[in-house]
Amino acid sequence: MTIRILTAGDHFVLNSLFLDALRREVPVDFEARELTLPWPVTPFGRVGEVDEASDVEDELIEALDGVDVCVTQMAPLTKRVLAASPRLKLFGVSRGGPVNANLEAATEAGVAVTFAPGRNAVATAEHTLAMILAATRRIPQTHGDLAGGVWRGDYYRYENVGPELAGSTVGLVGYGAIGRRVAVMLRGFGANVLVHDPYLESFASPDIELVGLPELLERSRFLSLHARATADNRSMIGRAELAAMPAGSVVVNCARGSLLDYDALCDALDSGHLFGAATDVFPEEPIPAGSRLLTTPNLIMTPHLAGASKETAANAATIVAADVARHLRGERPLHLANPTVLP
Repeated sequence: MTIRILTAGDHFVLNSLFLDALRREVPVDFEARELTLPWPVTPFGRVGEVDEASDVEDELIEALDGVDVCVTQMAPLTKRVLAASPRLKLFGVSRGGPVNANLEAATEAGVAVTFAPGRNAVATAEHTLAMILAATRRIPQTHGDLAGGVWRGDYYRYENVGPELAGSTVGLVGYGAIGRRVAVMLRGFGANVLVHDPYLESFASPDIELVGLPELLERSRFLSLHARATADNRSMIGRAELAAMPAGSVVVNCARGSLLDYDALCDALDSGHLFGAATDVFPEEPIPAGSRLLTTPNLIMTPHLAGASKETAANAATIVAADVARHLRGERPLHLANPTVLP
């Protein structure tokens, strides 16, 4: 029987990247089909009962007819899609977490769901460091003034300049693939690094200190968030946590918008308690018109693109293709999100 694989790529993880990776990794001949999704030209959203997906249920159902394996980044694996795709056995999501897949329904249907942890770790770590430096040196603000023909010598006043990373203490909340890379970069700048991660099973580093969250906040001049979003850590950095940080601190969030209370962040910036902040993620994306985030001073924003690099897209396709190859060899996929689907 011919193996049929659907590549449901988009304008970031291209179908050509999926196909190149599959041809390298898959040990058997296969028939390829392609479906191009509109992300990021069209933002993702909730589709059926899944989050952060492209609204293409109808197109996906049609493309999945007779398909054994689907690899994608943004396609929605909903109950409706599963019910219409009885031949489907593997759904590979080229993201750090398969939020666009209904894992419970997939397990009931006998469909294995894989994902691509660590695909964007380097890109996100580099973006995080860029955001720390941009917020501390006020690069976007000074560029904007110069582009508008204004030379702001007052930026050199003592009260308007920020701290150096060298010798400063930086607190990292979350110490997974991204947090670890950020720590290495920060140590290269001569920063002292504290880590808080309640899920860390083991820790051994002579240069980095593992502490509780209250101590981390009290000691850190810089705070960078790298935790996964869970039901337990929503708004974990709120008004009290920001107030516990030293005056003149900098907060950066390149993880998930739900980790941070953005009203409290804006208040801390408005009052001058925080020197600056930078965020790549938001409680609502895109940011709605009229949001105070758009007018709060000393806040730098990027549109959820910390993980955007050519290497991230290629890594994503390769990680998923390797698990497709394992599946077709009769092996257990390495990154299986619903392990009970297999004996």
